[in-house]
Amino acid sequence: EDAGGTPALPGGTTLPGSQSRTLPNVAIGSIEQGVISRPRRTLPQPVLLHTNRGAFPLSGSRAPSFFVCLRGPSCDFVDNSFLFLSLFQPSGNCATFKSVSAARSFPAQGFGRIVAQSNPPSRQAGFYQRLGLRPFINAGGSYTRYGGSVMAPQVIRAMEEASGHYVSIQELQEAAGQRISAWLGAEAALVTCGCAAALTLGTAACVTGCDEEKMNRLPDTRGMKNEVVLQESHRVEYDHALRNAGVRLIEVGSRQELEAAIGPGTAMLFFLNMAQHRGRIQREEFVEIARDAGVPSLIDAAADIPPVENLTDLIGLGFDLAAFSGGKGIRGPQSSGLLLGRKDLVQAAFLNASPNPDRIGRVSKVGKEEIAGLCKALELYLKRDHQADWKRWERQLEVIAGAFGGIPGIETSPFVPVISSQVPHLAVEWDGRILPFGKEQFLEALRRGEPRIELSPVPTEGNRLELSSWMLEPGQEVAVARRCKEVLGELAG
Repeated sequence: EDAGGTPALPGGTTLPGSQSRTLPNVAIGSIEQGVISRPRRTLPQPVLLHTNRGAFPLSGSRAPSFFVCLRGPSCDFVDNSFLFLSLFQPSGNCATFKSVSAARSFPAQGFGRIVAQSNPPSRQAGFYQRLGLRPFINAGGSYTRYGGSVMAPQVIRAMEEASGHYVSIQELQEAAGQRISAWLGAEAALVTCGCAAALTLGTAACVTGCDEEKMNRLPDTRGMKNEVVLQESHRVEYDHALRNAGVRLIEVGSRQELEAAIGPGTAMLFFLNMAQHRGRIQREEFVEIARDAGVPSLIDAAADIPPVENLTDLIGLGFDLAAFSGGKGIRGPQSSGLLLGRKDLVQAAFLNASPNPDRIGRVSKVGKEEIAGLCKALELYLKRDHQADWKRWERQLEVIAGAFGGIPGIETSPFVPVISSQVPHLAVEWDGRILPFGKEQFLEALRRGEPRIELSPVPTEGNRLELSSWMLEPGQEVAVARRCKEVLGELAG
């Protein structure tokens, strides 16, 4: 503390009101132990650490731990481009680094900053606890059943700002669409209520165009073009979103069958991006056939961000419409989606949607808060250092893999799914003759423990578990590794 009682850091800067304290630039790689002054009174509450994965509540002077973060010279504080550095443990009037080994792979120069805010969004789970629920660490992925992803504080603030004012939804959709399409190089864009809504609205647009009489009749498509042609290997449980518009799905296997299936009643050709390698007709050929036939094509890429390039490349390939989830890799609101593509079709999709009355899309209303939240989330996502994200995810998986190291009968192997959720994953497999327990026993033990942990819900064969790190908050990989090691000890006896 300085003479005025304001907390200060050695060599750092003290700002008025102690709202921000800045560490000096340091060569992180040379530090063996660091010390940060600890105030003798409680800090303003709540206190958040801003990181590139969100905001985390910090303790005051009476609580057990502090966090510190590092950022590189190219990062923007306003966009929370911070990297998690290390956990502090209090000791007397100081808090010392518990570990700096994890920080040595970060840039050599940087500075940390702790920020106190009066009314920041909270990561605490009090609401769920009051309902008698146990939130969990998500080591599985951006699955809808898990709640998608966690939004950044700026996204929450954008939604909060939007919630406090009235606005014309049509004007907001137009403005948001213009901004998003400019970012992504598409003719037009529409924020939807999840990717499923984007599929329904995109299909409806291909059926009705801008004919309001047809729009009011959906899902009654008698007398309209009402056939959607797709490869049989591209049938998926989510294509109910297409059938919501009243269309009939026509399945084909080869190029010859596809060309023969296109006729006067064909409204659209549908391509499931995650099934790219399962079908006999690949994306480029599919687009060529659609273009030659003069039939619009729609591609479903709901869970296919990252890579970020898909936001531009799929439309660039020639698809007339592309649909994405807004609440997965983009980290927008879970109930948001994105439809990109031809201006006339996107306009028809909007006319089939809320706030327009007597329309098939009225049931999937997207609010002003979701529109604002997705815009902000997409803005942040496009600015991210995606290579740094990838490296961090790999480091986190290495920590978790270490929990299984040296145990006879168990093997770990990193992998990256081909298309959907194309991020670093870890597979854990074991010999049931040596370790006599099943994967459901392991998963249930992780759920029952503290903290509760969920891995990937994707079905696997034999004694194989899969997990990913891209939905983990910084430091949660340590908790996952610890619990996995504990569960192994319990089940293996």
